[in-house]
Amino acid sequence: MNRYGVVMAGGGGTRFWPLSRQELPKQFLNLTGDDLMVNETIARLKPSIEAENIFIVTNVAQAPLMREATAGTVLPEHILSEPAARNTAACIGYAAMEIMNKYGDGIMSVFASDHYIKDVDGFNQTLQQAIALAEETDRLITIGIKPVFPAVGYGYIRYDKGEDGQEYHDVLEFVEKPDVMTARAYLKEGGFLWNSGMFVWKVSTILRYFKELLPDIYACLKEIGDSMGTEEEGATINRVYPVIPKISIDYGIMERAGEVTVVESKFDWSDVGSWDALEALHEKDANGNVANRAQILIDTQNCVIYAKSKLIATLGVEDLIIVEAEDAIMVCHKDKAQSVREIPDELKKQGLMEYL
Repeated sequence: MNRYGVVMAGGGGTRFWPLSRQELPKQFLNLTGDDLMVNETIARLKPSIEAENIFIVTNVAQAPLMREATAGTVLPEHILSEPAARNTAACIGYAAMEIMNKYGDGIMSVFASDHYIKDVDGFNQTLQQAIALAEETDRLITIGIKPVFPAVGYGYIRYDKGEDGQEYHDVLEFVEKPDVMTARAYLKEGGFLWNSGMFVWKVSTILRYFKELLPDIYACLKEIGDSMGTEEEGATINRVYPVIPKISIDYGIMERAGEVTVVESKFDWSDVGSWDALEALHEKDANGNVANRAQILIDTQNCVIYAKSKLIATLGVEDLIIVEAEDAIMVCHKDKAQSVREIPDELKKQGLMEYL
C-alpha cells in the first residue's frame, strides 16, 4: 500500500514566547541549531515515507511561510490550510479525506511538527513496525514512549503487558496527565507508556471510525471531500471547516475505539513543550546549565539560557529560564515553564499586540 505522512503544524507554541509568535510559531524555530523543527520532522520521515507523499496541515495565516520554509521538500499542493483551528480530530480528518479523494487508500502516519527525536534510525525502525502492522490489520496504532521519569506533563497509555519481549500491545486505556505520586506509581508498576501523539492506520480505517464515532464531524468532512477537485473546493472548506465541532483525536476516537494497539518506541523523544525541554536538546555544562551559545554564567546552576543575539551574563542564580528575543526578554523559574503561555494572554489583555 502507499505510505502517507501527515505533519500537524498549526499550533501557536505560546509556551515558547517570546521567540514563538503568531506569525512565527514554534515549528518555524531552530531550537537544536540544525534546522527548523518542521523541517527536522520531515527529514526524519524520509527513510520510511517518500517525500512526495508527505502532507502538512497548518492554518491559513501560516501557510505562505510554511510553503517558503519547506520549498523543495514538500509539494506546495500538499500543504493544507485550515481556515479555523478546530483541534486534532478535524485536522487529521481533513488530511485523511484529502488523501482518500485525491490519491486513494494507503497507510497514513500522523506526527506533530515540533517533537525532538535524536535517534532517527530507531524512530524509523519503530515506524516501519507500526506501518507493517497497519498493513496487516484494520487496527488503530499509536506509538508509545517508555517512561524514563515520572512525568506529569504527558498523558499515559496503559497496555496489556502480554508476553515478555512483545513489542506491541493492546491498549487498555488512555490516562490523563497524572500528579507526581501517580506517575511514580505508574513507573513502579510497569505497563504504562507516555502518549506521544503519533498515529498509524489505514486511511479507510480512520475515516470509518470518524463515520461511526464522530458522525457530525464526518458529515462536514464528507461535504468537503465531495467538493475536492472542483471549483467549489476552496469555498466549501472556508464555509464548512469553521463549524466542525472541536475535539481532539484522543477524546473523539482513540479513547472510544475498540481495537487500538500501541507500539513501544525504540528511540528517545521529547515533545519540546516548554523552554525547560531544551535540556534534552543541548548538552549541559558542569553546573547543569544549558545555553544555545556561549554566555557568561558565574555561580549559576541548572539554568536554561537562549539568546537570539545578545550576550547574557548571570551571577548567583539557579533554576531560571532566560530567553532573549529581538524585542523582549523573558525570565521565569523553571517550575513555571508550563505557565509561560500566560504571558501572551496578559499581553492581549493589555493591548500589547505587537509582542504577540
